Amino acid sequence: MTMHRPATQRRPGLIVAVLAMTGVVATGIQTLIVPLLGQLPSLLDASAADTAWVVTVTLLTSAVAVPISGRLGDMLGKRAVMIASLVPLIAGSVVCALSVSLGAMVVGRGLQGLGLGVVPLGISLLREVMPPQRIGSAVATMSASMGIGGALGLPFAAIVGQTTNWRIMFWTFAGLAVVALALLVWIVPAGHRPTPRPRFDTRGAVGLSLGLVSLLLGISRGASWGWLSLPTLTCAGLAVVCLSLWAAHQLHAGAPLVNLRSLSDRRVALANLVGLLISFCTYPLSYVIPQILQLPASTGYGLGQSMVAMALWLAPGGLAMLAIAPVSARLSARFGPRTTLSLGALVIAAGYVSTWWLMGSPWGLMIVVALCNVGVGMAYAAIPLILMDAVPPAETASANGFNTLCRAIGTSVAGAVIGGALAASATQVDTFTAPSAPALHAVLLVGVGLGGLACLLAWAIPRAPQTGSPAPALVGAGQGTRS
Repeated sequence: MTMHRPATQRRPGLIVAVLAMTGVVATGIQTLIVPLLGQLPSLLDASAADTAWVVTVTLLTSAVAVPISGRLGDMLGKRAVMIASLVPLIAGSVVCALSVSLGAMVVGRGLQGLGLGVVPLGISLLREVMPPQRIGSAVATMSASMGIGGALGLPFAAIVGQTTNWRIMFWTFAGLAVVALALLVWIVPAGHRPTPRPRFDTRGAVGLSLGLVSLLLGISRGASWGWLSLPTLTCAGLAVVCLSLWAAHQLHAGAPLVNLRSLSDRRVALANLVGLLISFCTYPLSYVIPQILQLPASTGYGLGQSMVAMALWLAPGGLAMLAIAPVSARLSARFGPRTTLSLGALVIAAGYVSTWWLMGSPWGLMIVVALCNVGVGMAYAAIPLILMDAVPPAETASANGFNTLCRAIGTSVAGAVIGGALAASATQVDTFTAPSAPALHAVLLVGVGLGGLACLLAWAIPRAPQTGSPAPALVGAGQGTRS
C-alpha cells in the first residue's frame, strides 16, 4: 500500500489525464521530424543518407531504453522512472531546437528516444494507483495516447514547418514535457516499490542493448547499405550472437532484466506475438497512405494533397483511438480482453479490405485510417490487461516494456520489408519517384492477411486459470476471472 492511495481514489480521472498527456507528448515527439525530412539536408548541410540518422537514432535509443526503464520501474517505482525518463526527452527537445549541425540534431533525437518508455510505465502504474473498477478504462485511455500523439504531432509539425520557423515545434514539445513532468510530481501518486529491492541485471541490460542496436540498425539501414553488404551482415551476425547469449543469461539469472520464462505462459507469448503483428499492420497507415494522399494524380492513384492537408486528413484516425477507448474497456469487462484483442485485429483487417473501395478520395482514406486505428486502439487497450493478468505485480512494467519492444521490432521489420518492396517497384512520374499501384495493393493485402492472422492468434490465447480471488488486471477491467 502507499500513503497516496486515498488521494488517488478521489481523483482517478485527473491521474489518467496526466498520464495520458505524458504519453501524448512522448509519442508526438516521434512524428515531429516527419515534415522536415525532405528539408534536413539543406537545413543541416548534410547528405540525405546522413540525415536518415535523425530517424534511426531515435529508434535505436528507444528500443534500448524501453525494456531497461520497465525493469527500473519495477525496482524503483514507475512514477520515479517516468519522471527520470522525461528529463532526457526535455533535454533532447532543447538540443534539437538549438541544432545547427547534423551531429547536434542526432544527439538531440537520441536523447528524445530515451524518454519513450513513459507509455508502458504509465500503463503499468495504473495497476497500482487506480481504483480496481477503473483500471480497464484507464488502460484503454493511456494506450490510446500513442495514437493521439502521432495524430496531433504530425499536423502540428507540418503546419509549423510550412508556415513558421521549424525550431518552434521542438520548443513547444519541450515546454509540454516540462508541464507533464510537473503534473506527474504534483498529481500522480508514487505507487509501489518492492521490499527488499531486487538487483538490477547490468549484464542483461548490456547484452540486450548490443543485440537490439545491431538488429534494428541492420533492419533500418539495410536498404541503403545493401542487404548483403558487409555492414548489414555484420549487424545481423552480432544481433544473433548477442541476443542468443542474452537469452541464455536471462534464463539463468536470479533477477533477470526480462523474465523470459514468462513466455512459457501462452497468454504472454501470444499477446507479444499479436502485438508484433499488429504493429507491422499499422506501418502502412503512416507510410503508404500518406504517399497516396500526397503523390500527384498523374501516378494513376495519387490524390495531390499538400503535406498539411495530408496530416489533417490523417488526424481523425488518431482521435478515433481515443473515442474507442471506453468501448474497449466495456468489451473487456463484459467478454474479456482476449475477445477485445481478437475483434480489434479483425477490424484492422476489415479496414484494409475497405481500401479497395475507398482509395480514390481523401475522405475515403480518412475513413480507412480511422477504421484501422479503431482496431489498433482496441488491441492496444486489451494487450496490457492480458499481460497484467498473466505476470506478477512486480513484473508489470517489465512485461509491458517488453511488449512495447516487440511492437517496435514489428514496425522496424515492416519498414524494411514494405519500404524495400515499394522502392523496388518505383518508377519516375513527372518529378516524383512513385511506387507502382500493384505494389501498393500488395502491401495493403498483407495488412489484411496479418490482421486476420493476429485475430486467430488472439482467439487462441487461453483463458486465465481459475483462482480463489480475481486477478488484479481483470478486476480492473470490471470482470472476474473470465478472459
